[in-house]
Amino acid sequence: MMIKPSIDELLKQTDGNKYVLCTLIAKRAKEIESINLLDSSSEEKKAISIACDEIANGKVRPSAF
Repeated sequence: MMIKPSIDELLKQTDGNKYVLCTLIAKRAKEIESINLLDSSSEEKKAISIACDEIANGKVRPSAF
């Protein structure tokens, strides 16, 4: 199974820091769930997948970088 975006691609956004990446994904996924950005009528995409896509595309960045 192929995971997109790849972990390597995501780690580039946090200068290779796995802990910052994990925290960033978790916080963004929680935000997505709390403000109901998930559209139940569209394809089932988890909040964590949306968060990873946003990080990979540079839409969400850690504040320290």
